[in-house]
Amino acid sequence: MRLIWTVIWSFLLSLMVVYVLASMTGDEFSLSFAGILTAIFTIVAVVLGEGVIKDDASN
Repeated sequence: MRLIWTVIWSFLLSLMVVYVLASMTGDEFSLSFAGILTAIFTIVAVVLGEGVIKDDASN
């Protein structure tokens, strides 16, 4: 369930980033670029959440 929410939030944040960048530069909105950013954000969040960042309660 965490992975599903991670993908949903990554997609929404990617859409926001692509929209703002396209508006600032005067380019057209690209859904494919939002998909690429979604994949990158999801991979980074999963790697950080599952591997790199450790919970201190395990002591």
